[in-house]
Amino acid sequence: MERIQSYIKENAKWVHETLDQYTLNLDGVPETLLESMRYSLLAGGKRLRPVLALATTEACGEEKEKALPFACAIEMIHTYSLIHDDLPSMDNDDYRRGKLTNHKVFGEAQAILAGDALLTEAFGLMASGAKQAKLSAETALTIIEEGVRSSGARGMVGGQVIDLLSENRPISLVELEKIHQHKTSDLIAFSVRTGALLSGVSRETLQALTRFAYGLGLAFQIQDDILDVIGDQELIGKPVGSDEEKHKATYPSLLGLDESRKKLAEITEQAKAELLDSDVVNPEYLLGIADYLLSRDR
Repeated sequence: MERIQSYIKENAKWVHETLDQYTLNLDGVPETLLESMRYSLLAGGKRLRPVLALATTEACGEEKEKALPFACAIEMIHTYSLIHDDLPSMDNDDYRRGKLTNHKVFGEAQAILAGDALLTEAFGLMASGAKQAKLSAETALTIIEEGVRSSGARGMVGGQVIDLLSENRPISLVELEKIHQHKTSDLIAFSVRTGALLSGVSRETLQALTRFAYGLGLAFQIQDDILDVIGDQELIGKPVGSDEEKHKATYPSLLGLDESRKKLAEITEQAKAELLDSDVVNPEYLLGIADYLLSRDR
């Protein structure tokens, strides 16, 4: 576990430093807007999605440097979603990653615009990354098209809408899984698929990696739900019990803690089996990330 933690930390640092330099070099951005964008983008976090993009590229036998711009773009999309999720009109959270949320520091209007800017810049970064890597037009456009699908109305944004509409009413486990498939897993799957597409894997390998990623995304969300009940507020960076306070359906509220833990372990093993049954060249780090997420405490 120590080895995979070092791998995640090293690659997260690489992504962080690249995002820092990239945003510093953005010309013509109003100072307050740039400060707001960087406040949330550089606030830390697990950097799971960009690390998965890098690790998948490496697992498929390609140099992970090729994936770096795309990994950073994915983190920009993720950060935009967090800024907007925290707004009073949505989850109304005061803290994120142990710091005041963006709108608490810069105001609601500025937070909305910072999120808008990060989302827009992300697709520009993907385009420049595609040119830098000399990708074929088909590969570049496929990645950008999938980025739109996974982060937009048919993916993450759509999942957030269903989540909001599900508050204060009983929902089934099937409905809850649908919410998290879009709200959480779609962007995780996009991260893995981006690494695979950059590496030119076969259709069968891409499908296996996609199944692995969706399993990983669901496992990640179940553990998030568990930590909201029993986690350490100092470690997770926001108050525990917030889901219950907002009357949100979660895996523990539907299944109980013990069954949620059991489901978490089962889904993680199923995801790993998909990877092991594929012809991925070097699955070690991806398998390690799956095990790390199973036992994480933040």
